[in-house]
Amino acid sequence: MNPSISNQLAAFTHGLSLDQVPLDIQTRAKYLMLDAMGCGIAAKEEDFAKRLSASFFRLSGPGERAVIAQSMRLPLRDAAMLNGALMHGLDYDDTHAAGVAHLTVSTLPTALAVAASHQRSGAELLLAYITGVETGARLASVVKGGFHQVGFHPTGLIGVFACSLVAGKLLNLTLEQLMGAQGFALSLASSSLQFIEDGSWTKRIHPGWAASSGITAAHWAQDDIPSPALAYEGRFGLYSSHLPAELLALSDFSLATLGLGQVWETNNVAIKPMPACHFVHACTDAAIALHNAGLDYRQIKSVKALIPEGVVKSVGEPEDSKRRPVSDYDAKFSVHYCVASGLIRGKLGLKELQREALVEPEVLSLMDKTHFEIDPLSTFPKHYTGEVIVTCHDGKVLNHRVAINRGNPDAPISNEDIKVKFFENCSLHLPPSRIQALFDLIMDLDHQQDCLKLEQLMACP
Repeated sequence: MNPSISNQLAAFTHGLSLDQVPLDIQTRAKYLMLDAMGCGIAAKEEDFAKRLSASFFRLSGPGERAVIAQSMRLPLRDAAMLNGALMHGLDYDDTHAAGVAHLTVSTLPTALAVAASHQRSGAELLLAYITGVETGARLASVVKGGFHQVGFHPTGLIGVFACSLVAGKLLNLTLEQLMGAQGFALSLASSSLQFIEDGSWTKRIHPGWAASSGITAAHWAQDDIPSPALAYEGRFGLYSSHLPAELLALSDFSLATLGLGQVWETNNVAIKPMPACHFVHACTDAAIALHNAGLDYRQIKSVKALIPEGVVKSVGEPEDSKRRPVSDYDAKFSVHYCVASGLIRGKLGLKELQREALVEPEVLSLMDKTHFEIDPLSTFPKHYTGEVIVTCHDGKVLNHRVAINRGNPDAPISNEDIKVKFFENCSLHLPPSRIQALFDLIMDLDHQQDCLKLEQLMACP
């Protein structure tokens, strides 16, 4: 019999050393970490950041671990959980394309907290982070977007398994203990997409919950407490228990371990050029292109947005609700709003997601004229495709198609572009000297003796 998925992922995690990771992958990983840091710092003054931070502190009390862009310190798991929520809260963080999962915002908070707690080096932190991305990406890719179809958010669901391996790597767990950590992750994994219906805040917590649960799973495994051996392919393992028969039949279990140590999924993580659900990016860019080409939104009679079938439940339905987003988070998951913003304003940034921007009369009117249809040419989940077709009052029809979403591995955002985004996000709340120091430290992470200086720089003085 072939070794189980848990066994193969444990063996990869246990045996991987930094000198086995190509230098370009190490560099890209550092930039992915920078991107998540910048997103967390940009969120500092957001209402969700203030309220979640206060709630976490009230629940857990003070601790030793740093919180990004905050002055408080929290216990190990609470710091990891809050850091995940802050990095993910603006929905501006990266996405692994095929897995449709936000991996950095769970694995990085895990690595930061555990590495600092156990005086690990920067090189060990970097290696653990890469391990989490490589394993989590493969586990999420197995279902080909299937989790979304039944209401599960892979970021939280798969993130727990990846984080258990990140924490386990930093705790120097044995092969058997790394297998056990994944068994515990099976009982701790969760995340519901119900937030899509009302724009509520639970999605923001999913990566942090994955981080906290992954840390818990690894520590239980460290104490050799028994857990299930077949976390993934078992009768009630991850895939059988979370997918109906028809979606389970479409899954490919071989993807969970394919190319480990040879093909680097870190290169297949997509950077976001705008702070909204990745599923709306192509249509939004298409709308912006029409705006920039001179289209006057006042001449528009109707708008058709073509989106992949696999994203309809996330950003297209129910249409009445998507045409009237009630919060910034609601708007981030409305193709109707994002397209309207692109057509009218030629952009979709943090300012365009403020409450007052959602209720502008011309935006409301254009959303009423917008509907979605299934994109028959979509290559989802490899690419998050989109097309906008506009019919004008004079009968003229204009369209623009984005076959590969900007930031996708096939249309990548460069490391230099990530640096620009990082500096822009951080400049909202940090002075230039501190931003430069944080950038320099992460770029030199593999030469840092410990992670305490990184903790100091990422937190408020």
